[in-house]
Amino acid sequence: MSSDAKCNRVGDDTFVAVNELAKRRGFFWSSFEIYGGSGGFVTYGPLGARLKQNIETKLREVMVKKIGIYEIESSVIVPGKIFEASGHVAHFKEPMVECQNCHTRFRADHLLEEKGISSAEAEKMSLEEVKVELQRHNIICPDCKGAFGEPTRYLTMFETTIGPYAGSVGYGRPEAAQNIFVEFNRLYNVARERLPFGCINIGKALRNEISPRQGLIRLREFTIADLEFFFDPEEPTCDRIGEVENEVLPILLGDTRLKDCEDITNFTVREALDKGIIRSEWQAYFMAQAKLLLIELGVPSDNQRFIEKLTWEKAHYSSQSFDQEVLVNRWGWVEVSGHAYRTDYDLTCHMKASGADMTVYKEYANPVETEALIVKPIMSKLGPVYKDEAGKVAAALTKVPAQQVADALAKTGSIIVEGYQIFKEQVDVCKQKTTVRGKRFVPHVVEPSFGCDRLFYVALEYAYSLNDDRIVLKFPRSIAPIQIGVYPLMSKDGLDTKAKEIQRVLSCEGFMTDFDEAGSIGRRYARADEAGIPIGITIDHDTLSEETVTIRDRNTWKQIRVVVKDLPNLLHKYFEGKADFEELGQIIP
Repeated sequence: MSSDAKCNRVGDDTFVAVNELAKRRGFFWSSFEIYGGSGGFVTYGPLGARLKQNIETKLREVMVKKIGIYEIESSVIVPGKIFEASGHVAHFKEPMVECQNCHTRFRADHLLEEKGISSAEAEKMSLEEVKVELQRHNIICPDCKGAFGEPTRYLTMFETTIGPYAGSVGYGRPEAAQNIFVEFNRLYNVARERLPFGCINIGKALRNEISPRQGLIRLREFTIADLEFFFDPEEPTCDRIGEVENEVLPILLGDTRLKDCEDITNFTVREALDKGIIRSEWQAYFMAQAKLLLIELGVPSDNQRFIEKLTWEKAHYSSQSFDQEVLVNRWGWVEVSGHAYRTDYDLTCHMKASGADMTVYKEYANPVETEALIVKPIMSKLGPVYKDEAGKVAAALTKVPAQQVADALAKTGSIIVEGYQIFKEQVDVCKQKTTVRGKRFVPHVVEPSFGCDRLFYVALEYAYSLNDDRIVLKFPRSIAPIQIGVYPLMSKDGLDTKAKEIQRVLSCEGFMTDFDEAGSIGRRYARADEAGIPIGITIDHDTLSEETVTIRDRNTWKQIRVVVKDLPNLLHKYFEGKADFEELGQIIP
C-alpha cells in the first residue's frame, strides 16, 4: 500500500477537518486568541485535557506499572551550568534566516525541505552551504516574498535569570532527561544500589522554535516523557527480551537512506539484535514496547516505522539512535518517539562539571589478585637531605608512575622530580600483591523519549472517521475522554430523574460519564460520536417498568438491552477489554 493510500482514511483534508473538529468540540485550540494568538502554544479544552491525560496514563501503565520504572517530577527551569555541562548550550542550535523586508524568521532547514532537500541533507550543511542552497532554489519569504539575510545559528532554548541576579542564568528545559541524570545518585539509592533500573520524567518542556507552523507537531511549550534506563555495559542482557523477541520492527536502515530509498525492512527483535541492527537489548525492548503502545493508541503497525539516524543527524550524546515515526495526513512521516543509546555520556559530563561521583561499585563474584609495582619514599633518608621540604619531595615522587621511577633509578641511579634529585637509596621500589574485590564504573543509558502532544494528535487523527457522512471519533476504549453517555429519551415522566440516578451509580463506579438531555436522541448520539464516547445508555419508559436500558455502540451503532443492576459489572468488563460489545447483551434487531 502506498503512503498516500495508508494515510487517506477519510480524505486529503483530514488535517483541516481534525483541527476544525478539535476547536469546535473542545479538544484543543491556539492559545491567546483574543490577543491575536502566539505561535507554538495551544490550550487543551475539556475533552482534550482528558484525552491527553489518558494517553499519559497509558504510557505510565506500560512503563511504570508493567515494567517497574520509577517516576519523578522535577523543575522546568534549570540552572544554566547543567545544560552547559550536558552540551546543550553548544549544540542545541538551528539554522535560521530572517526576511529583510518583514523581519520574520524561519528555520532554514525547513525551507529547504519544502524544496525537496531531505532533513538528512540539510542537517549536515554548514551555514555557507545553507546560503548557497537557498539562493540556488530562489527561496524567498513565504509571507511577504522578501529576500533573506545571512543564515545564522539560533539557540532554541528559552533563557532566563534565576532570582534578581543577571549572572544567574537559567533555561527552560528543552528535554526532561537532564533532570534525571543530575539526580542519579539519589535514584540509585532508591533502587537499593542495584542495576539495572529506569526512571521516567513526564512534564513540560520548552523550545523557542523559530517558526512553528505544524500545529501540535511543533510547539514551543509541550509535554515530553523522557525515560532513562541505567545498566551495566558489561552485563547488558535484558531479562525481558523474551517477551518481545518475536515482535516485528519495521526499520528504515541508515544504509538504505543513503541510497535515497525509503524501503522498510522488517526484522523481529531477535533478528535485529543478532544482525547488529540494534546494538542494545534494552533499546530493542523499548522500541518494541513503543510500537505496541502506538497500536493501543489506534495506529496500526503498517503505519509505523523506525528510522535509523545517520551519523550527522544523531544528537551529540548518542552512539545509536532510531526515531519512531507515524504516517499522518498532512505531514507524512512524523516522529513520535526517539530511541537513543546515550552510553555513559551524560553522567560523565555531570561528574566532570560538578565534581560529584556518579560511579557505582560492582563486586566481583571471585576476587582478583594483582601484583603492582609501588614506590615508597624512605623518609629517614630524605629528611636529613631535604629537611622541611622532605614531605613535599615524597608527595611529588608518588605522583610519578612507579615503572618510570624504577627505570630511571636502574639507568642513572637517580630521578629528578619537580626540581628535586632523588637517589636510589632514598626510595624503596618493590612489588606488592593486592586483592581487588570489585570496581567502580559509570553506568550506560538507553533512552526512549515520547512527545505526548504528538501522541495526542496521532490518536486524534487515527480516531477520525466518517460513518454515512457523520463524524465518528473511534478512540480505543482505554483512552476515550468520556467513556459513557447517559441519555433520557425525554426530559419528563421521571425519565430524566432515573437517568441521573443511573449516571450517579456509574460515576461512583469510576466511569467518566456525560449527561445529555438536549435535543432529539439522534442529535445526542451524533454529538457523542463526535466526542468519541464509546458507549451510550438510553433511558426510556421500559426502563421504569422493566429496569432495563438500551446500550448503543459508537463504532457500529448497534444496540442491546441490558438490566440496570448488571450495568456496572458489564461495563467494567468492556472497558477492561475482557468483553466485546456483542457479549454485553442481546442485540436489538
